[in-house]
Amino acid sequence: MQVTPVRAFSDNYIWLIHAPRDTSQVVAVDPGDAGPVEALLAARGLRLAAVLITHHHRDHVGGVTELLRHHPVPVFGPAGETIPGQPRPLREGDEVRLDELGLSFQVLDVPGHTAGHIAYVGHGALFCGDTLFVAGCGRLFEGTPQQMVTSLAKLASLPPDTLVYCAHEYTLGNLAFARVVEPGNADVADYLDECRRRRAWDEPTVPSVLGRERNVNPFLRCDRRTVKQAAERRAGHALHSPTDVFAVLRRWKDGFRA
Repeated sequence: MQVTPVRAFSDNYIWLIHAPRDTSQVVAVDPGDAGPVEALLAARGLRLAAVLITHHHRDHVGGVTELLRHHPVPVFGPAGETIPGQPRPLREGDEVRLDELGLSFQVLDVPGHTAGHIAYVGHGALFCGDTLFVAGCGRLFEGTPQQMVTSLAKLASLPPDTLVYCAHEYTLGNLAFARVVEPGNADVADYLDECRRRRAWDEPTVPSVLGRERNVNPFLRCDRRTVKQAAERRAGHALHSPTDVFAVLRRWKDGFRA
C-alpha cells in the first residue's frame, strides 16, 4: 500500500492512502488543513475518494468542510465525538470497506488523548492519530492514564512489522526523553542518531515500525524494570503497577524540554 505524507501547520502529517486498484485515487487521514491537500491533489493529478478521521481536534478535522465543498466523498469518524462532514460513526469492531478502491480497515477504540479517539488498522499499517507517536504517546486531554495504558497495549499487540502512521513529527523530542528514561538503552541511542540524520535532510521519521517501538518507546515499556525504576526515582516513591508508572512518565514528559 502506497502512502504519501502531506505536511501541515508546523509538525502535522496528513496521510494520503493510495487505492491499490487505482493509485490516482486517495483516502485522506486527518486533513486538518485543506490547502496542502488540494495543492498535492492538483500537482499529482490525484482524486480524493474518502476521508478518515481519528479524533475531533481542529488540527485533524479543520480541512474537512472545505475539502467536501470540492470533493463530495464519504467521511468516516469516531462515533463518540463531533466531527464535521456528517461522518459515518465508527467504534471498535466496525470495518471501513472501500471495495471499489481495494481498501479495508478495522477500527479500534483508543481513548486517552480524547475520549472517543479511534485508530484504523489494515494492509500492514496503523493510522493512530495522536494516541501513539514515534517513541511517545499523546497527552491526556480527556482520558485517564488507565485508558491510555489500555489503548497503547491494544496497539502494541498488533504484528511487529506494522507500520505506524502517527500524525505529528515529534520524534526527536520523544527520543530525547526516552534516552533520559533509559540511558542504557542502545536501541534508543541508535534510533536517535538515525532520526537526527533524517531530520537534517528534512526527511520524515514517520512511519515507524511497531516492533521497534516496543524497544524504544518508554510508554510501551512501563512494565520494564529500567523504566519502572526511572519513574520511581522521578516520583520519589514506589510504584505498584504499569499504570502508575505510565502516569508518572506522562506528567514527566508534559514538562520535559529536550
